[in-house]
Formats: sequence, C-alpha cells, structure tokens
Amino acid sequence: MQTVSCPGCGAAVVFRSHASVMAVCEYCKTTVLKDADTVKDFGKMSAVLEDYSPLQLGSSGVFGGRAFDVIGRIQLRYSAGMWNEWYLLFEDGTAAWLGDSSGQFTLTTEKTGNSNLPAFADIVVAQTYEIAGLPYLAAEVRIADCIGGQGELPFKVGPGWQARLADFRHGSQFLTLDYSDVDQASDNSKQNQAALYIGKAVTLGELKFQLLRDEDAIKASAGKFRGKITSLNCPACGSNMDYLPGLTANVICSRCHSQLDTSGTVAQVLASADRMSKLNTTLELGAKATISANNYQIIGLMKRKDDENTVWTEYLLYSTRAGFLWLIETNEGWARAQVLADWPLWYHGENATLGDKSYKKLYDYRAKVIFAAGAFNWRVAVGGSINVTEFESGRNKLAAEISADEITWSLSTPVAADQIRAWFGDTIKADKAAGADSDEAAIASLSRKFIFAILAINLIPLLASFDANWWVVGLAVAAIYYPAKLMGPAGKGEDE
Repeated sequence: MQTVSCPGCGAAVVFRSHASVMAVCEYCKTTVLKDADTVKDFGKMSAVLEDYSPLQLGSSGVFGGRAFDVIGRIQLRYSAGMWNEWYLLFEDGTAAWLGDSSGQFTLTTEKTGNSNLPAFADIVVAQTYEIAGLPYLAAEVRIADCIGGQGELPFKVGPGWQARLADFRHGSQFLTLDYSDVDQASDNSKQNQAALYIGKAVTLGELKFQLLRDEDAIKASAGKFRGKITSLNCPACGSNMDYLPGLTANVICSRCHSQLDTSGTVAQVLASADRMSKLNTTLELGAKATISANNYQIIGLMKRKDDENTVWTEYLLYSTRAGFLWLIETNEGWARAQVLADWPLWYHGENATLGDKSYKKLYDYRAKVIFAAGAFNWRVAVGGSINVTEFESGRNKLAAEISADEITWSLSTPVAADQIRAWFGDTIKADKAAGADSDEAAIASLSRKFIFAILAINLIPLLASFDANWWVVGLAVAAIYYPAKLMGPAGKGEDE
C-alpha cells in the first residue's frame, strides 16, 4: 500500500495495489498518475454517474475461496447504453474485473501467452471462434468512451480514452478481447495482439458480497453527480419524464415520442418522432406488481411486429432487488422472459442446448419496433429491427436476438392471464385481458358464425314449407337463433 498527496488539492490518495498506475482523487477528481516514486497530475476525470448498481468502492467478497475488495471503477458508454467495469484486488495481490451491465455480472482475469486471435475488424457477431481451446460465440463488438472513473486503476484512462472490445460466450464461460491499445495503423500481424480476459457469468450472491449499497442509498443517489441532478423534463415538449436515472440510458417521451439520451448530465433529444396517439395497452407505464416477493414497476413498453405483420407487446419491468424482467403479450397469451447470463450452446444448427434440455428451432424472423414509450436500458427506436431465432422445448422458448453489434439470449415461460391479474390487481385493464380469455372469445365468435350459417342454410326450406303450421317454423328459427344470441354480438366476449 502506498499513500501519496494529490497534486491538485493535497488530499491523501491511496494506492492499495502495486499494479495500479493511476487513481482518481475522491475530493477534486484529479487523475493521479504514479510514475516510479513520483506522482503527476493527469488532468480531471469526469465523475461517474451514480446508477442503480449495488456495488461501491469498498465492497468486498469471496471468489474461489479468495477474498477481494473493490478498489476502482471505470464507466463506459457506447451507442446502445452504458456499463461499469469494477477493478477487484484479491488478498494474494492478483486482480480481476467485474463487468456490471443492466444487472448482469461477469468476472474475468487477464491471461497471457495467447496468439492467433482474430483482428478486431474481422469479428462478426454470432459467429464461432476457437479461442483458448473452446468454441466461443461472438456476443458483442463495440467501441466505448470512458465517461467517468473512481478509485485506482491499472492503466491510464482519461478524457478521450476509448475501449475497443469484443465479448464472447460459451455457456456460462465469458471471454473478452480488448483491442484498446492496438495501433490501428500497424500491420495486420499486430492487430490481433489483443489483451485476453477469461472468466464467467456470476451473481452477487455467488461472490458473497458485503458492504453493498442498500435500496435507500441507491434511490437517494441514483442519477446524481456530486452536486448535480439530471433533468426529468423532456427537452422537446417539456413533459415530465418518469425514468430511472443512471440505469436507463434511453427514454422515449410518451407525449411527443422524442427519443432522449439520459446518460449525461442533461437529457438530450436524439430524434423527434411525429406526434401520435398513445396506444391502448393492457398494462400501462408505471403499473406496479409484486412478483416472486419482489416489487416491480413497468418502466418501458413497446409494440413489435414480425414479417407476417403479427403484432405483440413487450413490457420492461424493474425491481431494485431483482433487476429487469420482461412480460410479453401476444394473441396466444402471456409469457415471462428473462435475459440469460448462462447462454445456450448453439452452432447455427436446428437445436440449442441449455443445461440438460435441448430446444428445437421453430423459426427465424425479423422483429420491428412500431411503438415505444418509457425508459429502456439500451437504445430503442421506432422503426428499428432485429433478427430473431426462436427455439422450443415443451412450453418454454429460447430466443436469440441478433444485430450487427450484439446477440442476446432470453428464456420465456407462459403465464396465465389470471396470474397477470393477480400481480397487477386494479391497474390491469379488464377489457384487454389476454391469454385464455382471448382464446375463449375467439371460439365463441367462431361458434356464433357457425350457428348463424346453419340458420341461413335452413331458412329457405323452412320458408318454402310455410303454411298453417307457421308456429313450427317460428320455433325452429328460435331454436337456432337464440343460442347464438346468448353468446353475444360477434367480436364481443360474453362479459361485455
């Protein structure tokens, strides 16, 4: 451990790791660069945006039987959102990185002695690469800007510093290739000399974390810089915006449908859409529910359609304790979906394997966003589309959403309409109930049409035999007509 005086304000700056080359002064945000026995002022580091992460400097945990402390953080922003990289120092002096993105965590350590890595420009998302003895699926390729930092770090970062990263997955195994220090002007033989980090997807419980921020502390600080609070008004129309500052980097105004970037100190308008009437959805923005003993709130919703113009609605829910959850409403009913940290094994064949279950490929299609409102933890835009491949095992479904820059996997399970009502109570619109109710309405409508068809077919011979026994004809007509009438008007459920 080494303690130095900050060149900017004179406060004590502690270097706990001998491998750390810089630290950010907690008081004046001066970046302190350690050079042999001297320290230098490397300029001001932007303050991190206090988000909804439960982690903080000083948090500690255990992994693989070894204790560690959180001693640093860099905050990175790319075209679709932002995330944190926490620098961990183990008790034996080794270090690791904990990626923290939208409630999902990956723990990696640097490995040396690897060669024949792909060049950054040659990596294609959803393609398989043989790296470190395993077939890894390219999960994401991105260029990100460092927008803030805290504590001590093992390399120099500052204003203008960019990270050029490619992430790969093999089940729960996680691998990152870091090309940030690769010279783009160099020859091709040097462009594949990336830093290699290998690890796995983890949970905070698995890491036995202590000294995490509690819910009250998170709510009190989320979205704040020191002394500054982000605006909650739409810059385009002035409407109040309900969103989770620091967690959701993209907000779509429900009134004017402007797309806003909220990852900076001031919300900025990205694109203003034409005014359109608010769609009538079963669940509304802000609706609250208790699911699996956790309190959730709907923070975003969007409507999407496929190549055959089938439309469905997706609701994004957030819980400070449990993270993100999706509810999906289709003509067939409801489903609950969770983004997966432990990925299926899939090599573009007809089957994907998750755990001990095999999922059979159903279909490929392109999903297009036709309406969106609220807050999202990635960039959402009306008109945007993505390729989707779905798989099925029993009643459960896997979905891979693939873009040019990223692939994500989610697992969905069906949910009864009655369960949706139990979760949301009075906030659900009774006239928009889906699932089994909508199926019953469709069956009733078909039955009515069938009965009326029988009436029309039999009416001609009944009228042809119209004589003194007219009452028999009337009775026959009534016997056909009234059962259909009791089912209600065509297109209406029996409760309406």
